Amino acid sequence: MVTLFVVSIVIFVAVNLLPGDFAEAILGQGATPESVAKIREDLGLDQGMIVRYFQWFGGMVTLDLGTSFAQLNFANSLGGAGTVTVADQIAPRLANTMFLATVTACIAVPLAVTLGILAALYRNTAFDRAANIFTLSSISSPEFFMAYVLILFLAVLNPIFPSLSNIFDGMPFSERLEKSMLPALTLTLVVTAHMMRMTRAAIINLLASPYIEMARLKGLSPMRVIVKHALPNALAPIINVIALNLAYLITGVVVVEVVFVYPGIGQLFVDSVKIRDIPVVQACCLIFAAAYILLNLTADILSILSNPRLRHPK
Repeated sequence: MVTLFVVSIVIFVAVNLLPGDFAEAILGQGATPESVAKIREDLGLDQGMIVRYFQWFGGMVTLDLGTSFAQLNFANSLGGAGTVTVADQIAPRLANTMFLATVTACIAVPLAVTLGILAALYRNTAFDRAANIFTLSSISSPEFFMAYVLILFLAVLNPIFPSLSNIFDGMPFSERLEKSMLPALTLTLVVTAHMMRMTRAAIINLLASPYIEMARLKGLSPMRVIVKHALPNALAPIINVIALNLAYLITGVVVVEVVFVYPGIGQLFVDSVKIRDIPVVQACCLIFAAAYILLNLTADILSILSNPRLRHPK
């Protein structure tokens, strides 16, 4: 909680120091000083930063993220009807992002762990080198480049998946999965390398241990030695790197969602930054930070549970 409190201060200060003004952005070039001042007064932007922070923090504690400036301005133009809160805007977008992250994790985690085990089993072979070259190439390429490569090969030259992920509420699961597959494959290529290389390194580090040598002397197959004896003892670093990459799937999807026009929280974040919609930007940043902190905490707990020496230090 202390970490999240400090992060909330950083988010609030950073967002409010962004260049530009919502009132000027929404009114355009024809804005007069009087109209800008009126909108700023209506939205409370004429108050001091400290006052506005504690108002926002108080709402955050009560799970009230406030009202979108853009939605409030639109509602005022209609006579005060139809106001949409920030939570109402974020909820469906966050659900879409979580769906995309879940699909990606279901593909990336088993793939990365399997490749890591095989690379450790056949280390210094052609397979090991090919796996390392492929994963390093994918992680070294920007997300938007990988996205456009997949669009070219899987949507244009070979129309297997749609290039745009225009999903909506009520869409059948199979259709939603199909439209989310290209962004999920893009994220898979990005996050697989970290997990695969950590799995490989953790297992190879244990292969020189005495109990591994004993298992080999007993005549166990190399695959059985790795899966049954080495992998359980290598879970702690593997869990940590998986958690970090799962956090990336929630906090780092902005570029991928923009490329595929995926209606997730990353796309909402970019749209809100464009129009200086401060409450939405702050809420998105806070959700990103909370997800990152929560997943790191979960990784630490699972690492302790997976290691008997940490559970029973005596």
